[in-house]
Amino acid sequence: MARLLRLNWFGGSFGWLWLLVVMIPLYWIVITSFKTQANYFITNPLAPPTNLTFENYTTVVENDFIRYFLNSAVVTLGAVLPAVLISFMAAYAIVRGSHSRILRGINGLFLLGLAIPLQAVIIPVYLIIIRLKMYDTLLAIILPSIAFAIPLSVLVLSNFIRDVPKELFESMRMDGATEWGTLWRLAFPLTRPALVTVVIYNGLGIWNGFLLPLVLTQSPEQRTIPLALAAFQGQFGVNIPAIAASVVLTTVPIVLLYAIGRRQLLSGLTAGFGK
Repeated sequence: MARLLRLNWFGGSFGWLWLLVVMIPLYWIVITSFKTQANYFITNPLAPPTNLTFENYTTVVENDFIRYFLNSAVVTLGAVLPAVLISFMAAYAIVRGSHSRILRGINGLFLLGLAIPLQAVIIPVYLIIIRLKMYDTLLAIILPSIAFAIPLSVLVLSNFIRDVPKELFESMRMDGATEWGTLWRLAFPLTRPALVTVVIYNGLGIWNGFLLPLVLTQSPEQRTIPLALAAFQGQFGVNIPAIAASVVLTTVPIVLLYAIGRRQLLSGLTAGFGK
């Protein structure tokens, strides 16, 4: 009885209620994607489909969804990998060279980048891309995405590297290892949870990014998935099942990425901020 009284019934009930609120829209999107357009308007929206159909997925794939998917994959990989690599090396330099005023100033510059939202600088970014003659290319989306992914990545990685015992770095130096060797042989394996965290976080943000592709591209060949979803809404009109199918296909890569790196993500989010 004493154990039952100590349980947080209010917090547990609120958690289950919030889980229900989150799961209902996801459940609706999935079951709607397997319904025909006619059955959707005559049946209960939350009722499972009586006759499963893959016609909506076929319609989405036949309307250049694969091209949009590949564009998003190129943009995401092309932005996340360089951003994480640059952030990792910058975080290592900031932590190991904390006595340097220059590196402290660079760290402050990275922290200042966290206070500047993308919406506030989209016009200067657009003008720079025009001057560089990269407008309406995937590279025009990749370069600004790298710039906006670096500040938070440096913050997470530097806090994680800062918690690595200094004795490990000193022992590596006594064994004759260079800073470059210490970076890849010691810091890189120990910061793997934080690296997975920033990869998933940045990948999710860039994959779902809408403003940069909208402003910096124009032709249908350069569309990413968020822009394609907006086009599908106009193309299919009120064909809600087809739109739901496109949303499901868009979400699958992110769900798989989270399922693969879930443990590393949780440990990366909770570690590095203990001091």
